[in-house]
Amino acid sequence: MTKLKLGPLADDKPVKVTVDLPASLHRDLVAYAEVLERETGQPVPDATKLIAPMLERFMASDRGFAKMRRVGEATGRSFGDRLS
Repeated sequence: MTKLKLGPLADDKPVKVTVDLPASLHRDLVAYAEVLERETGQPVPDATKLIAPMLERFMASDRGFAKMRRVGEATGRSFGDRLS
């Protein structure tokens, strides 16, 4: 069995964001969704639903980002409050 970084998707209230992906990245995303379906046995109705958990996993594993968040919390500075 292949060890993927993503598991089953959790339900959460979404915020709508529009993103343009290169065609090759979209193909890879669709392929990843197909592999995830086979590995978890759960259907992935839309490959774009994988983008949010992939970003979450990426940011959670980014040591520099985690350090800046910890420093911000310790100094009372809040990151992520600014909306574009």
